[in-house]
Amino acid sequence: MSETAHPTEDLAPRRPPRSRTPGRSAPPEPGPPVQDGADWSVWPTYDKAALGFRDYWYPTVWAHQVARKPVPVTVAGERIALVREGGRVYGLHDRCPHRGVPLSLGRRQFPGTLSCTYHGWTFDVETGRLNAVITDGPDSPICGKLAVATYPVEERLGLLWVYVGDLGPGEQPPPVERDIPAELTQNALVLGGRTDIRSGNWRFAAENGFDEGHAKYLHNTALWRLFKVMPTWNETRVIERDGWLIRVQDAVHWDAQFPGVGTFTNKRWWKRVPLPDHPGKNGDANPVIAALDLPGFVSIRMPGLLRVAYPQFIHYEWYVPVDADHVRYVQLMVSFETGAAALAFKAKYLAAFRWLFHGQFTSQDAWMVDVSDAPPERLYRPDLSITAWRRHIEAAAPVVQPTERRVGH
Repeated sequence: MSETAHPTEDLAPRRPPRSRTPGRSAPPEPGPPVQDGADWSVWPTYDKAALGFRDYWYPTVWAHQVARKPVPVTVAGERIALVREGGRVYGLHDRCPHRGVPLSLGRRQFPGTLSCTYHGWTFDVETGRLNAVITDGPDSPICGKLAVATYPVEERLGLLWVYVGDLGPGEQPPPVERDIPAELTQNALVLGGRTDIRSGNWRFAAENGFDEGHAKYLHNTALWRLFKVMPTWNETRVIERDGWLIRVQDAVHWDAQFPGVGTFTNKRWWKRVPLPDHPGKNGDANPVIAALDLPGFVSIRMPGLLRVAYPQFIHYEWYVPVDADHVRYVQLMVSFETGAAALAFKAKYLAAFRWLFHGQFTSQDAWMVDVSDAPPERLYRPDLSITAWRRHIEAAAPVVQPTERRVGH
């Protein structure tokens, strides 16, 4: 769905501490103590990346949602008006330089242009150049003297991808395929998906997705796992391959005796032991998925894309920064099938998977992302997945999206 409000383009501070008391909007004075813990100073790039990174393509809304009427989106704190013209979608900075009115509220007065609804400043949708000012007459002296920033936009997988980065005059962005997994661009497939904006910073969302520990406990009440046993704990390591970090399970423990506490298990008589520890282990994986030769189910890559591979389909999850306190979740469930098998998967997705997985299951994740309040933090052994992700970002040294207002934006 499209955004209906513009998140602030001012500074993006860390969110204030949130109340732990239901019904209260702020903690009672003088407030509860904050436990000691580590900050993020050992990951300085990550610590600064409240709005994500530059020089990447980010998925936004579904292509069919953008027709002649402009659609506002916010990516990495940058407000963008998406406009369709002649079968192609263009992106303009969503702010008229005259008085700061959003251009996404504008009118399509002339072919190839977008006119600000306030005074009729009219911009070329491809170049951003000010071509006319309706309320200043045909010889307005300001025409041609300014322009609004433009953003490359491409359509892939039914989504509109926007490039956020620095390009010189005449310079082209890297191909959008660079930031889309190769299996999605090189194979026939059928997909279903959702895109929506949720509360919480994108980093909490990415960490939650790759977090080794949470699924076994948080999600053991999810309807998606109603008939499948969840492990109690795993022995896990993280490896890197082709830009992906992959969680590898060396051992899976279905129950455990905790000294002085008791036994915990998710086993029930109606539940079956779930899939093996990587999608190709049983030899029944779809050929495309088997060819990926993944040593584990879950993997993550820059700038914030999770891949959860099952033997017959793959779930992808993009964490697109909106502002410091909101993230766009773009979820795709993909089957590499054609013909009747593809139609059957699509029907299954619409009838069950869309609500069970992309709805109720990931809403549990959204809940945790929204209420997370770190740093300070005290990490434990399964957080090796989170620290591996942070180290990976530091090693990649991406360009951090600044949080201050920038000229032209």
